[in-house]
Amino acid sequence: MLVDSYKIIKIFCDCDDFCNSFDSYFNKNCLPMIKHSFHKPKLQPSEVMTIQILYHLSGSKCFEYFYTYIALKQLRAYFPSLPSYNRFVELQGRNWHYLFAFVNTVRTGEDTGVSIVDSKHLKACHNRRIKSNKVFRGIAQRGKTSTGWFYGMKLFLIINSNGEVMRATLTAGNVADNNFEHLKKLFQNFKGLMIGDKGFLSSKVFNEFLEKGLKLITKLKSNMKNKLMDKTEKFLLRKRGIIECIFDILMTICDIDHTRHRSPKNAFCNIFAGLAAYSYYERKPSIHSKLLKIN
Repeated sequence: MLVDSYKIIKIFCDCDDFCNSFDSYFNKNCLPMIKHSFHKPKLQPSEVMTIQILYHLSGSKCFEYFYTYIALKQLRAYFPSLPSYNRFVELQGRNWHYLFAFVNTVRTGEDTGVSIVDSKHLKACHNRRIKSNKVFRGIAQRGKTSTGWFYGMKLFLIINSNGEVMRATLTAGNVADNNFEHLKKLFQNFKGLMIGDKGFLSSKVFNEFLEKGLKLITKLKSNMKNKLMDKTEKFLLRKRGIIECIFDILMTICDIDHTRHRSPKNAFCNIFAGLAAYSYYERKPSIHSKLLKIN
């Protein structure tokens, strides 16, 4: 096992504290759920979350191998109630809302005044199998990137200058980067500078958020004049590439992108568990603090 005992215990404690707080808030502020007749599992949601996060931290590319030969054997002392592999796959789909809230609340970084935003396409299947794909029907859509057309979803990610995730959301593949209605939710409560690529360029978006204290900085088109960008902002724009490094870590090491899902809920769990695992990395791509001098 590549993760030490201290980190296993820390991840479980974080997940368990969060699940208790989440359930307490949910029970006080939401309508009671209809009781189902299915058997209540012995494995707690925090334990399921911990196993999922440990999988992405291990660097393994096959969850079945990880669960069968690592979780059931090496982690049995930490999780004595682990069920069979098939049963665990059934259980993990029930926890996607825990993981989504966990990534966007507990595991977010501090506000440094400088944020970087970008999107990454996540394919649901190969383009030749779009018509036969039934798993993501009604969820995934066709979209276009600089590398061509795809069928799937988009992961929108906002990080701070320390490389820590500030917000992560999923949309259908046909949602444009500069979609105003989506950006209103994505940029909510952010202040300072927001660095993005040309895909986020929009005069309506720029003017709307500038009035709220958030300045969107992107590269300009060839027919546009630079009137609002100073030297510091030009420097930060050149450092936008660190979010590409983070996407590379999420795709290659955390393995959040593959087309073998058989359930949308399990796909969401895989994506946000990978993001949660990244938040536990000690060394993240970042902009050196001495180079940041925002007036």
